[in-house]
Amino acid sequence: MSLTITSPVTGGAQTGLTTPTYTIVTDTAPTNTGKQYAVSALGGTQAGVDTSSSPSRPFTITGSRPAVLRQAPAVNQVTGLISGSVPNNVYTVQVRKGVTVVSGQTPRLMSIKCEIAIPAGADTADAANVRAALSLFIGSLNQISASLGDTCVTGVI
Repeated sequence: MSLTITSPVTGGAQTGLTTPTYTIVTDTAPTNTGKQYAVSALGGTQAGVDTSSSPSRPFTITGSRPAVLRQAPAVNQVTGLISGSVPNNVYTVQVRKGVTVVSGQTPRLMSIKCEIAIPAGADTADAANVRAALSLFIGSLNQISASLGDTCVTGVI
């Protein structure tokens, strides 16, 4: 898997965080079709934020691919159309972070998961549009990082 994250990671803009950076180290992914990194140190001003300090308080990012990559189905020789449904290859990126719900209580797990479902065959027949969709998605998240954080904390969209 060519997913490689370079340390340190420059974080997106967020209200209350000043120039956030995250030093990451290679971690063990939950499956053999993934790669995982754990946050080992913080940079910038991030009052109250902690690193991946224990199994109950993780701060990790995991990327994974399908265990079995699917192929585009065959084209019907008579009709020239695809017979049946087209399977998806599903890739995921997930961040896990232990968070405090009530002071003095055990942490709970917060999870952010992005699932990318690409119809089998589009990776070769339409790679440019697959990349364009990802570009828009990632660029939009970068652009709305602070406002998405504000919405998640205040409930106002």
